Amino acid sequence: MPPIEIGPARPVSAVDVRPRTASAAHKPATGTASAVALSDALDPGKPPINAERVAEIRRAIEQGRYPVLPFRVADAIIAAGLLLRSGK
Repeated sequence: MPPIEIGPARPVSAVDVRPRTASAAHKPATGTASAVALSDALDPGKPPINAERVAEIRRAIEQGRYPVLPFRVADAIIAAGLLLRSGK
């Protein structure tokens, strides 16, 4: 079996975790097409939010009328985690 070439060793340094900003070197030139074409077919649209219901629940929480049941909150968190893992 032939030997495996690894290449030269590189020095190890700290990882920069700051968010990168777009620079002129990374932007496509003016008048050229982008490397990625966006599709409206993948746009899910706006989420179905009932603003009136949200306002009603917020008022109830502020007034102390909304029952927060810790076991139901915990069950919902666990169920959401299971759904995310199963891909359904």
